[in-house]
Amino acid sequence: MSKVSTRALVVTGLLVALLLAGVVSFYASRSPDGLNRVAEDKGFSGTQTRHASDGSPLAGYGTAGVADQRLSRGLAGVLGCVVVLTLAGGLTYVVRRRGTADERPRQHAEHSGA
Repeated sequence: MSKVSTRALVVTGLLVALLLAGVVSFYASRSPDGLNRVAEDKGFSGTQTRHASDGSPLAGYGTAGVADQRLSRGLAGVLGCVVVLTLAGGLTYVVRRRGTADERPRQHAEHSGA
């Protein structure tokens, strides 16, 4: 049995996530999401108002300034995926570094006979 490195597994996972975000995002956003669907079903979808992020570059499941709808949605999916993966990776890094720093004093005390 061959052993797969952690780095190869992470890189493969990242590539699959980016591919899915870029391709599947176009098909996943055709139907209204949960909140929009409930508003339509209950008859109050016409009462919606603009919100603070309406003018943002990724508002409305698309990328501002990109005319091709498929490319616009795919790019929005990839950018969203990159943002989430960056935040998750950063949080993981901080938590792991903090855990290592918290363990150092204990290890030092155990080895010094204290």
